[in-house]
Amino acid sequence: MQTTTPEFPETLLGAIQHFANPDVSLAFMVSLRWPDGVIRCPHCGSASNTFLANRRVWKCRECVKQFSIKVGTIFEDSPLGLDKWLPAVWVIVNAKNGVSSCELGRSLGVTQKTAWFMLHRIRLALQKGSFLKIGGTVEVDETYIGGKARSMNNESRRRRNVAGGKHLSPVQGLLERTTKERASRVIVKHVEDNKKSTLDPNVRKYVLKGSEVHTDQLLSYESLSDEYTHQVINHAECYAKGNVHTNGMENFWNLLKRTIKGTYVSVEPFHLFRYLDEQVFRFNERKDSNGDQGRFLTAMAGIFGKRLTWKKLTASDENLPAAA
Repeated sequence: MQTTTPEFPETLLGAIQHFANPDVSLAFMVSLRWPDGVIRCPHCGSASNTFLANRRVWKCRECVKQFSIKVGTIFEDSPLGLDKWLPAVWVIVNAKNGVSSCELGRSLGVTQKTAWFMLHRIRLALQKGSFLKIGGTVEVDETYIGGKARSMNNESRRRRNVAGGKHLSPVQGLLERTTKERASRVIVKHVEDNKKSTLDPNVRKYVLKGSEVHTDQLLSYESLSDEYTHQVINHAECYAKGNVHTNGMENFWNLLKRTIKGTYVSVEPFHLFRYLDEQVFRFNERKDSNGDQGRFLTAMAGIFGKRLTWKKLTASDENLPAAA
């Protein structure tokens, strides 16, 4: 993460004022992307280039292509300036219950459609890789998120929807309890079902062997005792028996559902994993010692090497890659 300076903003108002200057925004992005000060062409990797100050782009002397600071980031091909993008990132990572596209659009002076696209691009930056391993005492639980179907003209969609026109999407969560080193953190996945063949492998993938795993009585977890200390809580009797419970994971579900129902109202099942990434990021970074500023810088570190096009975002759920 970039080392902060006294001039760097600490509040949303400060961020809006700070990044309103295009030269300041560009300098900030350059310091993040090329911390060693050597600007390299994203097309060929050459460090030989010329800066065209009137357009704020570079021209590579090797491949002769021009490139802006946005190329190779979630901002690529966006006509919006960094004066809108950077405050938008600040807002979404620091709003506890999220920000709707309507609200963001009004705040930035863009259409709701544009704001919706921006939010999904930012969620991509918040997405972490699947290499995270958790341990110690881990709570594992599932929940169901309801989302309205996009089209009721499709027969397969109608069959998948339950009463009230809503499709319930299963979600699995794993929470590592607070330790002396760090606050609790979660891994959340949109899964196909709650069968053993789906849930059991996720625990083994993300939880270190030998850890203590707490679950409810769902039979999908019955085989975990071969590699873990498996503790089971019967919710028909009580919600906690000493140290054995899944209350931490239940608390996260409450935060997630409050965000979805209160801010987004409902989400498409095939976009659900994006909203999960957003909520997981805010939860895991909630104790950042630098507060809003720290969360912003952490999120900005994830904008490079990622791109989400409108075509991919608006493709049907059957054509989207697996949410895992």
